[in-house]
Amino acid sequence: MDDLEVPPGPGAPRGLTLPATELLEQFSRSSGPGGQGVNTADSRVQLSIDLGTTTALTEMQRARVLQRLAPRLAGTVLIVSAEEHRSQRRNRAAARIRLAEILREALVPPVPRKATRPTKGSLRRRAEAKQRRSAIKRDRRRPDHP
Repeated sequence: MDDLEVPPGPGAPRGLTLPATELLEQFSRSSGPGGQGVNTADSRVQLSIDLGTTTALTEMQRARVLQRLAPRLAGTVLIVSAEEHRSQRRNRAAARIRLAEILREALVPPVPRKATRPTKGSLRRRAEAKQRRSAIKRDRRRPDHP
């Protein structure tokens, strides 16, 4: 297995190279198409990498990736699987592409929120809506008996 190249993008201007020694591939039987070979061929691929210990990321990149991918992680390990193809070779390539895309998207730095003010029209519409709602509630009250 070769090193995995993550293309350049925001957060990783020169791209990343994940060493092949840090990637773990596991194979199992796929549930997809395959005819008679589906019960004998281990075509499903699970590709995993421990983001907490990989040497490919800087500390800032590691913190960003761990925070962004937290719901997908098992501890600090990111697991990607592919079983859409009949051949193991094509599933291996698909899993590698998927892992590279996930890491590239996770490395994008957050865009700071630009503070804005509500427009005069939206403030006016909000006040009018509040007055309409208040009138509806006021009309529900029991009338005063003299």
